[in-house]
Amino acid sequence: MLTKNQIKLITSLVQKKQRSKHQLFTVEGKKAVDEFLRSSYKLHHLYAVHADFNIESAYFTLISDAELKKISALTTPQEVLAVFEIPKAKHVSTERLILALDAVRDPGNLGTIIRLCDWFGVEHIVCSETTVDCYNPKVVQATMGSLTRVHLSYLNLEDFLRNAKVKKFGAFMDGNTIYETTLPETGILIMGNEGSGISTDIEALIEHRLSIPSYSLHQSTESLNVATATAILLSEFKRRG
Repeated sequence: MLTKNQIKLITSLVQKKQRSKHQLFTVEGKKAVDEFLRSSYKLHHLYAVHADFNIESAYFTLISDAELKKISALTTPQEVLAVFEIPKAKHVSTERLILALDAVRDPGNLGTIIRLCDWFGVEHIVCSETTVDCYNPKVVQATMGSLTRVHLSYLNLEDFLRNAKVKKFGAFMDGNTIYETTLPETGILIMGNEGSGISTDIEALIEHRLSIPSYSLHQSTESLNVATATAILLSEFKRRG
């Protein structure tokens, strides 16, 4: 049975400041929870409407459907909700391709980008402090478990790029076509905000401007979604790197 304090804590974790305060976040749905249980993430507590989990009793609470609805952030709760500890940030190595995000704000976009990095073998994403929190419940849900295999670091992106001794590539509407650019195995690919693109301060640190050419016959097509553009660019880096 859930206590009032448990309900208060779990529901507060939809807020970034509460996740930061408690260093906890939530994962919902059996498939996603199973992925996190198999990973290096440390379980804080698991709440489920059935006892099909091999979890120590101290970390498990059997609850009703009504109780699950009280703590779930989903419109349709999915049998189980787990609370995990937020791990300490890992060292960022520039020996392999890194993705950098400059103020990507949409949780769905970030979740998709994390899945793309998992697919293309990019193990680290460096985020500006203005990028949406990867432990936002909507982001966690959108990653479909890929968050367990891709590490994210939130830092001063300008300082990081200034000190990084590798080639820096940025996505721009007026850049050189990705299909005619020589791409290395290592480096940093920077993607910008959904509406305004890469900020001026970050743009000044980028040596190679990339673009994805449009083949549309209609001039009204403005730009690609940031997650879609990331997919195309990562595919090219991995194909030819």
